[in-house]
Amino acid sequence: MDDISLHIMDIIENSTRAEASSILLNIVVNKKTNMLSIDIKDNGRGMDNEEVIQAQDPFYTTKTKKKFGLGISLLKQASEEAAGTFALISDKGSGTHISATFQYDHIDRKPLGDIAKTFYILIASYPEVDLLLSYKIDNRSFDIDTAELRKELEDIPITAPNVLKTLKNHIAGGVMTVER
Repeated sequence: MDDISLHIMDIIENSTRAEASSILLNIVVNKKTNMLSIDIKDNGRGMDNEEVIQAQDPFYTTKTKKKFGLGISLLKQASEEAAGTFALISDKGSGTHISATFQYDHIDRKPLGDIAKTFYILIASYPEVDLLLSYKIDNRSFDIDTAELRKELEDIPITAPNVLKTLKNHIAGGVMTVER
């Protein structure tokens, strides 16, 4: 995976396969402390202690058509290569929390990637999931909550072409404001 946003999408796909109906993604860049942190929390099936250990092994997967489960193990490796930390906390029946930190200016830190595109793809791909997406750089932030968005839209689906077009522009503008 070339950038961190691809890791994020893979982990959120795992959450949806674990039947999460609500997922929180929090991306924070703190230039003062020289840290990038990624937190992903879901309310999916969760894992027991043995599964938590297995999920961090690249040669373990729950997918029947694959022999490898690289998503979590590659995120862990990427964070550790960039002088960061990784934590996977889960309880069977209560969801999962993945936290990864990176030294922001570390030479081995992968690029963050296109966060606007990542947010848009997640919303378009998982319209039935409540996604709370947050991106913060120092004191600037952009948040989008699809549960609130669906309330505002009432009977209009979030995947309606005109809604997706408006969302794409809104997200791009919000992320651009954070990154300026």
